[in-house]
Parts: sequence; structure tokens; C-alpha cells
Amino acid sequence: MTAELLARVRDFAATELAGKDEHFDGLPEQPTVEASRLHDLGLANWWVPREYGGVGLSVTDSVDVVSELAYADAGFAFGAFLPVLGGVMLQHFGGEELARPALEALVAEGGRIAVLGSEEEAGSELVRITTTFRTEGDRLVLSGDKYFSTNTDTAGLLLVLARSADDAADFAVVAVPRDTPGVEIVKRWDLLGVRGAGTYRVRLEDCSVPTAHRLHGSGLRILEASLNASRILIAACAVGIARRVRDLAMDYAAAKRLRGAPLTENAVFAGKLGQVETLIDVMRNQCRAAAAEFDELLVAAASGGTGLLRAGTLRSALAAKLFCGQAGWEVVSTGSELFGGLGYTQDHPIGKLVRDMRYVAIVEGGEDIMRDLVYARYVVPARKRR
Repeated sequence: MTAELLARVRDFAATELAGKDEHFDGLPEQPTVEASRLHDLGLANWWVPREYGGVGLSVTDSVDVVSELAYADAGFAFGAFLPVLGGVMLQHFGGEELARPALEALVAEGGRIAVLGSEEEAGSELVRITTTFRTEGDRLVLSGDKYFSTNTDTAGLLLVLARSADDAADFAVVAVPRDTPGVEIVKRWDLLGVRGAGTYRVRLEDCSVPTAHRLHGSGLRILEASLNASRILIAACAVGIARRVRDLAMDYAAAKRLRGAPLTENAVFAGKLGQVETLIDVMRNQCRAAAAEFDELLVAAASGGTGLLRAGTLRSALAAKLFCGQAGWEVVSTGSELFGGLGYTQDHPIGKLVRDMRYVAIVEGGEDIMRDLVYARYVVPARKRR
């Protein structure tokens, strides 16, 4: 089943996404026609568990799905896989009455879930967020501004990180239907890369939902544990982008002649591409290793285990995102230099790939954040060092 689905995704990417660099780089209207086509083919939200009507592909196998989509367009891949973050949060912390209709709707409609966490002042320090919720009878009322949130305008459900207006230490994740009065899209960000996705600034003004829409547990811990999935798949995007850079380089080298011989026979070129291929292999292996560890936690959590919440941020997921961001940047830099002046223009796909790759090191925690988390969680505590 996994091999067959991956083949279908690869075919979709080749027939529906490839050759549309200008289209996806032009901030296409959301949802895109291509996203609807992905749903029509039964491939959207491939990670939704079978008990909710989905295919139930593991995060491990999703690494290769995302790589195939990102090979054609990283922005499209980003928008397509990011609902896995909200899906993990709903399935494991939302309760059946909240999770089932939302996840079944993803399968039936090919929709999206958006997670609203970051804010202008707080940045990556989510303990400093100012979005609040207050209790009014059997309702929770939310107010605040969220800075960067992908898929918000097309999502059916928004998962909002907020803190109690009465207790600053009480953080919650609250499910807010997109059509709730008071939800306002302030702007769509004009991103430098991954422009095939829609990322927004959002305002919440007295948005009222039932108290049952609060997910179970500390909002910060829920988000921390669930971010492992999206960080791993963000890293997987780097694998797809790097693979495309390699193939563009090989196509170019086959036609380019240097000192009377094809560039493919040049020792310097061979060394560079050998290094690129090595990085691609290590990147993919790290992503799949981190995903396998996270999949084990998800399986245990589905059986009632509490290890997912206790595990928090996984070392392997941090390493995958940090390494793939750095290695991916090395690959696109090599590719850009290979094409000379053309590689520094908007007239060649490599320019877009350079901009797309940069987001891997920035979103959901920049490189300094990743290094700090590794240090604080896995270097300072001697018992956790390997």
C-alpha cells in the first residue's frame, strides 16, 4: 500500500505540479486547483488514521511523500503536510467528540487544519504570548493577534495557543472553527520562498467557543510534543529540494562542455555532486529515523500511553530539522554556484529553490533555537547524553 501510494504521489507531482514554478512562486490563490486535485485523487491528508477514514500513512513514510511533493514545489508540500501538526494535537489531546468530526472532514473534503501559535512580540518564546482566553459560563472567549499561521484562511478548524486571562501560567490549545465570529485575516504574508502556501496574520476578537473545545493538557506541552511531526516533515522538504537541485545540476552538466569534455566528466564537478548525494542520503535517513521514533510514541499514545506528552521535544527531530536546514543550504549554494551568473537570477529554477530551502532553517524554530533546545534538553542533563 505504501509503495503504491508513493508512486501515485510521484505521478501527481510530475503531472500536476512540475513545470509550474512561476505559478507557485506567484502567491497563488488558496486553495489552489492543485490542492483540490490532490483531494480528488484520494491523496490529500494521507496521514489521517484509518479509524477516521484516512489512509493512515506513518510519519516515517510521510517523509518520502513530502520529499516527492517538495521536489516539484516546496510551498505546495508545506501547505499539504502541515495539517499533520493539528491532526496529532486533535487525535491525542482533543478527545473523540472533538477529533472525530474534524479528522473525518479532512478526509471527506480535503480541507486543512491551521495551528495559531506565534506572535509578533513573543517570537519563539511562546511563554510570552498575549493571546488570552477567559471563561464565561460554558464558553471560552479568545482575543489576540497571531503573526504567522499557514493555511488559516482555507482551514475548517483553527487550533489556537492562548493563556488564561485569570492565570498567566495556564496555557491552552483551543479549537476554533474558521467561521467563528471575530476571526479576521489581517493579511497574507508576501514570503520570500514557499510562496505556493498561504501564510497569514490573524486577529481574534472575542471569539466564543464551547469549553469542550479546549484540548486536554497544558497547551505548551501539547504543542511541544506535536511539533516533532511537522519539524520532521519540514526537514523532509529539504530532501526533496536537494534532490531537484541535484537533477538540475546533472541535466546542465550533461550539456555543458568544459575544456572540450562534458562537465559530467570533470573531477571537481564529480566531487561536488558526490558530496550532494551523500548529504541527501544522510538527510533522508535522519528524517526517517526521527519519524520512526515519533511513530512509536504515537502508537503508544493511541493505546492510552502518556509517553508522547512526557517525551516533549525529541532529540532526533531537532537534529533532523537543524541538520537538513544546514545541509540543504549547502546543496542549494553548490547548485547556485554551478550555474554561474544564471544561478543568481530569477530566470532559472535554482533561484526559487534557494529561497524555498531557506525556510527549512527558519520556520517552527530557527537554527539558534534548535541548537539551544538540544543543549538545554540533551547536553546539560548528563543523564541524557549519549
